Amino acid sequence: MTSKNVRANVRTVPGPCAHWGDLDADFIREVLDLVGDKWSILVIGTLEGGPIRYSDLAYAIPGISQRMLTLTLRRLQRDGLITRAAYAEVPPRVEYALTDLGNSLLSSVLQLSAWSVEHHRQIKMHRNGFDSDRDGDAKRPGLTRS
Repeated sequence: MTSKNVRANVRTVPGPCAHWGDLDADFIREVLDLVGDKWSILVIGTLEGGPIRYSDLAYAIPGISQRMLTLTLRRLQRDGLITRAAYAEVPPRVEYALTDLGNSLLSSVLQLSAWSVEHHRQIKMHRNGFDSDRDGDAKRPGLTRS
């Protein structure tokens, strides 16, 4: 078999994964996991207006636990997306802010958040329709859920 024939049998897959080198794929997925995490998106979006104290972040993000906020802030800080500034005051004050790298992600985060707000009703409607169709299939003899 010639090298030309071997290349003809190589399967090409479209999409963003096609642009990744084999060596970077795992790390790229880790970065996507971080920046695509709901809490990371909400923290980055909340920091849009500038430095914010921990307690104000916790208040601004409904449903986030102290533990999850702390873990999310550490991950974002570790990857250089936010900074943490501790001030030696009584009581102590800690503020978080976006870095230049975090600011470069901000517009995408805000667009994704806006898209979610704009389309959440449609998605809810589709979910309800899908779930009720699946429930109906489960009750019909001879039909299985896949």
